[in-house]
Amino acid sequence: MLNIVLIEFDPQHTLLEHSLSLCGFNCLKLSDNEDFLAQLKHYSADVLMFNVTTPSTKLIADLQRLNKQSPLPVVIFATDEQTDTIQHVINAGVSSFIVCDTVPIVRLNSIIHVAIARFKQQQVLKTALEEARVQLEDRKQIDRAKAILIQTRNFTENEAYHTLRKLAMDRNITLGEMAKNVIAMAELLK
Repeated sequence: MLNIVLIEFDPQHTLLEHSLSLCGFNCLKLSDNEDFLAQLKHYSADVLMFNVTTPSTKLIADLQRLNKQSPLPVVIFATDEQTDTIQHVINAGVSSFIVCDTVPIVRLNSIIHVAIARFKQQQVLKTALEEARVQLEDRKQIDRAKAILIQTRNFTENEAYHTLRKLAMDRNITLGEMAKNVIAMAELLK
């Protein structure tokens, strides 16, 4: 059973809360004026859902912070269809932004599962991007360390690379870490 934290602009509105329960979701409702970031620490939410007229600047900032610290699928139902609003919520990492006057209860289950699938896909892309960034940074460090070995030891490029590789293997560290060590040592000896 998925745990959904629901935040509504109108605390008296209960249709969405009841519909989530009828769909088999475990729903915890918070009021719009509560600090949801602080509240989320106490719950193991699988999905965060908002039912608002328009996402405020504070809400968007909080969602960006959430996306960086402990991301999870976010679904927002709103009536604001302005292009700027849509762009801001997507940039904040919102998985689904549904513009509607009334929440489409019959599609609720599929909306949540599509948001989860989209969130997972975004996390895979985010991880792949970070790995590529780290590899590129390592590549730069390796090239710099090879240049240091070529200058200081008169190695060929091939010899410099194999020396770095052997040193990394002997110390059971990555080639990137070994390159950083060589660069740091060269800086110390200047």
